[in-house]
Amino acid sequence: MLSQVSDPLVDLAGRWTTTLADAHLPVRELAGARHECVDGRLVIGPWLGAAESFAMASLATLLIPAAEAAGRHVYGRVNLTFGPALWIQPDITVLHTLPAGDAEDRWVPAGYCTMAVEVLPRGGPRRTPVDRSRRCAAGGVPYFLRVEVGPEQAVVELLTLTPAAGRYARTARASGGHRLRSDLPFPIDLDPADLLP
Repeated sequence: MLSQVSDPLVDLAGRWTTTLADAHLPVRELAGARHECVDGRLVIGPWLGAAESFAMASLATLLIPAAEAAGRHVYGRVNLTFGPALWIQPDITVLHTLPAGDAEDRWVPAGYCTMAVEVLPRGGPRRTPVDRSRRCAAGGVPYFLRVEVGPEQAVVELLTLTPAAGRYARTARASGGHRLRSDLPFPIDLDPADLLP
């Protein structure tokens, strides 16, 4: 039961679900923050910095033509849902199945995801305690792309799920003037330098 002076961040700690999130999020004062949930615990983190935001927009633009040609759909940040009390917000989400209806549009089932993308500052601290690659691997997302952006260099790493191990293995990595190339999950050919402002 909520207290008379309701603070959902406190009152619902450890009990968050997608249903409660629909009723209480975003919290007005934190509307610009990233809202993720791990095991019923809400994790609120800041949006990306300018360099990471540029990398995210540039990468999405580079991925769209090949992804669409392969029948995939490139989205920005969505609520990728692994269960009622577990969702993350990848920076870019590539889907093989489009959400059907309002509920799936707001809470996209992880089973629809081909590849999740995370953009991080290179060499800096992680901005959130959410281990998105681990959650995606456990949820069966076949591919994970990690981008680290620094002042003068970007590093891109493509990870592929090894179902027997339940974790990702590196498929390709590129930085410093080298191109990242892969045929899966769709043709990817990019220069990490193009992700820098």
